[in-house]
Amino acid sequence: MIKVLVADDQAMVRSGFAMIIGAQPDMELVGEAGDGVEAVEMIRRLRPDVALLDIRMPKMDGLEALRLLTGPRVADPVRVVMVTTFDLDEYVYAALRNGAYGFLLKDSGPALLVEAVRAAYSGDALISPSITVRLLEHLKPPTPAGPDTSVLSPRELEVVKLVARGATNAEIAEQLFISVGTVKTHLGSVQAKLNARNRVSIAAWAWEHRLVS
Repeated sequence: MIKVLVADDQAMVRSGFAMIIGAQPDMELVGEAGDGVEAVEMIRRLRPDVALLDIRMPKMDGLEALRLLTGPRVADPVRVVMVTTFDLDEYVYAALRNGAYGFLLKDSGPALLVEAVRAAYSGDALISPSITVRLLEHLKPPTPAGPDTSVLSPRELEVVKLVARGATNAEIAEQLFISVGTVKTHLGSVQAKLNARNRVSIAAWAWEHRLVS
């Protein structure tokens, strides 16, 4: 079971996340915190596998809590996914620089939240697709040469292009008329072929090679 702790100053949000986590056969909610100070104390004491932290919380904000839990001087850092209403670039970069395993918007939906928890548990990172696309604007200019796409199958290329446009696994499955499980299989194959760490790296490869505009 993946032990999950939720920290948010809104009781309704905590309840919603608790319901989503509790409905998963491989997850268990081990605690809820209403502010940053309480979150740090509970996470250190309960040692969840994954912590979901809001950014704007009283007493201590989520980014400061993240630094205390995953900073360079932390001997055994916790895997943290930041979940927030605000997708400001300064928040995203600060979270990723300080060791967050994911950055989601609260309106991303239950499926993406669950996917982010599982990704963090396995050591991967997941960022809301809409944020992923915006982050790619800060990449170096696309390579002038035509892309060498021979390493990928035609179906894998279709999946990669949709990932680069910010589509979720469910949206890719719907557009290509395949199952979500098949999408995950294709993404796993693409990651291996491109030596990509996660879907952000896959999207970056597509943008840098002008597969999307």
